[in-house]
Parts: sequence; C-alpha cells; structure tokens
Amino acid sequence: MKAIPAVSSPWAVAAAAAVATVMLSAVPAASAADTATSAKATRGHYLVSTSGCHDCHTPFKLGPNGPEPDMSRALSGHPESLVMPPAPQLPPGPWLVTMAATNTAFAGPWGVSFTANLTPDADTGLGQWTLKNFMDTIRTGRHMGRGRPVLPPMPIPVYNNFTDDDLEAVYSYLRTIQPISNRVPEPLPPAQSTAAK
Repeated sequence: MKAIPAVSSPWAVAAAAAVATVMLSAVPAASAADTATSAKATRGHYLVSTSGCHDCHTPFKLGPNGPEPDMSRALSGHPESLVMPPAPQLPPGPWLVTMAATNTAFAGPWGVSFTANLTPDADTGLGQWTLKNFMDTIRTGRHMGRGRPVLPPMPIPVYNNFTDDDLEAVYSYLRTIQPISNRVPEPLPPAQSTAAK
C-alpha cells in the first residue's frame, strides 16, 4: 500500500479546512423543530396503533385466517367503490347494530355511518384539515368542530380523554402516512318507521 504524503504547507491545511467547512455547512442539520415533530409523529403512530383506529378506519379484507385489516388501504375509511345496499332491519330485541364486512359501515338507530378517510389526501382525506380542526372534532364530537355530529361507533367520549399533546401527536402522525384518494360517502339518516300509528 502506498503511503499518503504529509501536507506540510500551512496554506494547504487552511484550504482543506475551508473546503471541509463549506461542505459540512451544505449538509442541513436536523433542527430542534424537526426532531420534535418526528418525536410527536412517533408517539402518534403508537397511539393510532394502540387505540383501535385501524379497527374501523382501515377496511378489512378476507385473509387466510379470516377478516384482517387491508394495510394497503390503511386508514383510508370506507371504500368509495363499495356501495352499500340498504341496511338489514333487525327484529326487536337486544341486537342494535349491523356492520359491513369491511368494518367501515355501521347501521343503527342513528342511521348509517361510514368511517372517514384519515389519510392526508387533500381532496378526500384530512389533507386540508388543520390541527385545530382535528382537535375541535374530537373535543366537540362534531365534524371539524362545528358540522354534523360524529356518529357511532367513533368513541368520542373515550378519545376525549386524550391530552392535547396526544391529539397533536396523532395529527402529526396522520400527516406522515401515504395519502389515499378515497371519497367516503356522507352518513345516511335513520330509516323512517313504516309502522302504523
């Protein structure tokens, strides 16, 4: 192996130091804000993964062991291509709710609800939502904090126990996932009773 000659000129050392400084300054250092955002998103991923979000907002498919979340459509809500027939009528008694095989459409006394697209798609998901819109929705139980009620089975009373930091973490994580274009239908009102008075 050939030995590298030693640099003896002070000018050469100074020039090498200057070049190294310029090259290192061109590499962006992670800012404290980037690090904090990454930590929030990591916490949000944990909360989404442990709080049942995928149970309803990720459509189910039939796998080798039965129904399982279709992670290729993670958190994209009720599939727009799945047009639901009228919900079956349950007989009087203790049964209250019916649901689609995808676990994304639910029918009960409130009508028919469809799980929302939580991906950051700008047209069909949460892409246009601000942190305030997201937090107001959870805190008030109303769409964007001021619209229609958020319907069952969304556990708004449970999620109201999240701290503001928890909700900010969930929102931060949802901003990092793959946007999926999927326009979820609007909820349907309860079926009118046809019983004679």
